[in-house]
Amino acid sequence: MMREELDASFDEPGVPVWAVFGDLMAGLLGAFVLILVCALGMQLELASKLETEVKQRQAEAKRLQTLEQALAGPLAAGRVTLANGRIGINGSVLFAFNSAELQPEGRQLLKSLAAPLTAYLKSRDEILMVSGFTDDRQMRDNARQFADNWELSAQRALTVTRALIEAGIPSSSIFAAAFGSEQAVASNADADGRSKNRRVEMAPTPRPSNANTKPRD
Repeated sequence: MMREELDASFDEPGVPVWAVFGDLMAGLLGAFVLILVCALGMQLELASKLETEVKQRQAEAKRLQTLEQALAGPLAAGRVTLANGRIGINGSVLFAFNSAELQPEGRQLLKSLAAPLTAYLKSRDEILMVSGFTDDRQMRDNARQFADNWELSAQRALTVTRALIEAGIPSSSIFAAAFGSEQAVASNADADGRSKNRRVEMAPTPRPSNANTKPRD
């Protein structure tokens, strides 16, 4: 269609060829500029996303480094583990088998963690999630006070949470969660794997944005 219009314009008397050619070039230039602007816009958007991602990774690395420094003592002694921002404690250190009552060693360990965790949470305005986990074996006769592994993991998480509050962590900066036998870190087919799955983890998390209460001192 454009070619026919162009040919017709050449045939019209009094229409300079250079004027028609100029209009055509102006249209092509406009299209080129539009494409260039779109390409630059996409490039700037991509650069902005990459910059944001780099900053997020740097912030996460700094957060983990700060947490590692706060727990340097317990980590060096091998009393806790730290992986991906999650502090792990083997269940046998805290509790006897199928029990939710803290052992003296476990209570002392939690007391040693309270001060550095409190300082870390306050400096970043975060809260601590205490999670209880079990292996996949059913409750035995000597553990019938718990309906199932969900209840056992919940009670253990609550026990640790209360012990940390008693040791100094503000109650507004900590909460408990139960996972039962879900989220296993090892196979439940052997005793060593089951031992690793019976654990308590603590993970600093962002404070909910709609929280109306401030952390207690």
